[in-house]
Amino acid sequence: MTSIKEQAAISRLLSFLQDWDNGGKVARSHILDNFIKTNQGKTSPELEQEFSQGASLFLVRLTTWLRLIYMTGSCLDKLLRSIGIFLSAVSSNQYLREFLEVGGVLTLLEILGLEKVREEDKKESIKLLQVIANYGRKYKELICESYGVRSIAEFLAKSKSEETQEEVQLLLDSLVHGNPKYQNQVYKGLIALLSCTSPKAQQLSLQTLRTAQSIIGTTHPSIVECVLKVLRTMHLEVQYEAIELIKDLVNYDVCQALLKGLVELLIPSVKETSKLQPKILNDSLVPQLTAHLPVFLQQAAAAKAIGILARSNTSIAEEMLHLRVVHSLLAAMGNSDHSNSQRQASLTLEYFVQVFPVVEEHVRRSMGEELYKLFLSNAEDLYMKIDSIQADILAANKVNVSKGSAGLHHILPEGGCGGRGVTEPLRQSRKARAVFQEAWQKDPGVTLTVTPLAQVGG
Repeated sequence: MTSIKEQAAISRLLSFLQDWDNGGKVARSHILDNFIKTNQGKTSPELEQEFSQGASLFLVRLTTWLRLIYMTGSCLDKLLRSIGIFLSAVSSNQYLREFLEVGGVLTLLEILGLEKVREEDKKESIKLLQVIANYGRKYKELICESYGVRSIAEFLAKSKSEETQEEVQLLLDSLVHGNPKYQNQVYKGLIALLSCTSPKAQQLSLQTLRTAQSIIGTTHPSIVECVLKVLRTMHLEVQYEAIELIKDLVNYDVCQALLKGLVELLIPSVKETSKLQPKILNDSLVPQLTAHLPVFLQQAAAAKAIGILARSNTSIAEEMLHLRVVHSLLAAMGNSDHSNSQRQASLTLEYFVQVFPVVEEHVRRSMGEELYKLFLSNAEDLYMKIDSIQADILAANKVNVSKGSAGLHHILPEGGCGGRGVTEPLRQSRKARAVFQEAWQKDPGVTLTVTPLAQVGG
């Protein structure tokens, strides 16, 4: 037999549920406000005590109303926050099961794609998905099986709120951890996001890709092309994240393709550089805006990335010499349409000149003594001192420094493409350098083979 207190509690619960059932939008909104205010952070036992062991009776009403009104967006944020109180409560497995049984995950994902729903409401939907994903692998798989990765990725690309986009990143990061069955799906979704038009979405996707890449361990063939295209951005924070990802990718099997792609970007194709010129050049009243062409932004970023990679690993620098990076850097220095390309290429070339004597000789000959002295004195500001004739000479240079050329005396442990070792250059003896200079002056195209010390003398 129930006590008087229990009867009173049950009576209050029935009265509360009746108020909800009979209330309109305004009344229900007021009930939700009070519920959120008084029950935030409560555990499952505390909620059951609050509702006289009948909390599930209120939760089922919330989920039913959600299915009825989610397309209109009325009181949606309060409704989702109220459901979140149940799902976030300690020991709330029962509430989670009840929510999932009525198709809660599908409803939350549908909300993300509705144009009439406010951004704030979609943000609350993302937070609920985070809560569900945090319950473990089984629930992450449920989200992915419901075409969740596609819905979440599309929402990240279209969202106009940076705060909301950061919440989406947390969800994607959660889905890539502890989810071996679908982690590749998340990984591919992140790669696809690199082509979106939202700089913030690109930045967050690049950050999460670095984590995903370390978890998965293998690369997708499309990642090289996608990350190189991101270098066309004019947003420095996006460029920074792209270069950080590139630094990681050189440790994988795409290293060669990545280095080749970076070097190729230093000399944009004629098609790329001319396709926007006719409209500009045909109207003398329109100012020259070629400095902001994406292809030149990409060129400058590529020169910067090459410098960072070369400084971090000398064997990677040697790999790029084999790809004629010196020729391409000199050509980029001749791009008088974009000063930052000239600056970044000059700074990167300075490193190659300092480390590889053979590069120094080729660059000196290509530039001429006067320009070379200016280059040595201040490589960063050289672009301000290059005249049009010198720029044309640099752009048309024929320098060809191969990987096996003299001066590449370096220890090569496990560094280089696909390896994590960092190599250091050996000091060149004065005699060896003198021999090389004498041979080079007789024949600038001479190639000398480096013989490892261990093999000298049999």
